[in-house]
Amino acid sequence: MTRLGFSTLGCPGAPLDHVLELAQSNNFAGLELRTADDEFTHLGLTAAERRTLRSRIEDAGLEILSVNSYVRLCAVEEQPLEAHLELAADLGARGVRVFPGDDPGQPGKPSVLAGAPLTPGEIRALDRVASAPSEGRILLETHDSHSAGARMAALCRHFDAEVPHHNVKVIWDSAHTWSHGETPAEAFELLKPWIDFIQIKDEDSTQDYQPVPIGTGDYPIAELLRTLQGTDYWLSLEWELKWHPHLPPLTEALPATLSWLNS
Repeated sequence: MTRLGFSTLGCPGAPLDHVLELAQSNNFAGLELRTADDEFTHLGLTAAERRTLRSRIEDAGLEILSVNSYVRLCAVEEQPLEAHLELAADLGARGVRVFPGDDPGQPGKPSVLAGAPLTPGEIRALDRVASAPSEGRILLETHDSHSAGARMAALCRHFDAEVPHHNVKVIWDSAHTWSHGETPAEAFELLKPWIDFIQIKDEDSTQDYQPVPIGTGDYPIAELLRTLQGTDYWLSLEWELKWHPHLPPLTEALPATLSWLNS
């Protein structure tokens, strides 16, 4: 049976009680916790607050798929990766979601992988991964500069070759790879060695791949489900209500997602 989760990006600013009710009433067992100053999950939580948050989520029978940070692994500026990894460990989360955030205008530089040059930002990402605490999982989302599965897979091969025993896995935002011209089957084959879990949402490809209510867009969900048949990855609804307030609330989107997946 497919394991389902959702991101609290879909209910910005909502209290923990509301999030737990959403999950339990719709049979969603996983949570991506958006981590920001305006959410109940943030870096300023005390040790006691972290223990309470963890125990309440565990007592509700839920799993934290990720602490969703806005760390950009390739960025020039210093990034609070270690602080987020510590928060994830305190909460019992699987890992910390990070973005690539590379500068697409940077030229590549030679690397040990023939035919796969590294940008300066990717070199910074390698350095950050190499120096990160080994017990914390870094969950790199197919997003921004590395939205395409081919680009993300190339970076992950660098991690494998140049950072032994690294702790990077991939959150496959399946709509992002699709918007970059890769079918679900193509993206899955590219990313399969590193996938931790998979984000889903519907998009209207006739409107610059903007998110739309579940079941009203063009995302090929049936093809994704065929591709994943026989696997046990978590599927997590990344409902971007925070950034797209025209979308319906999660009280509607969660049951609609179940219908969409079963259609």
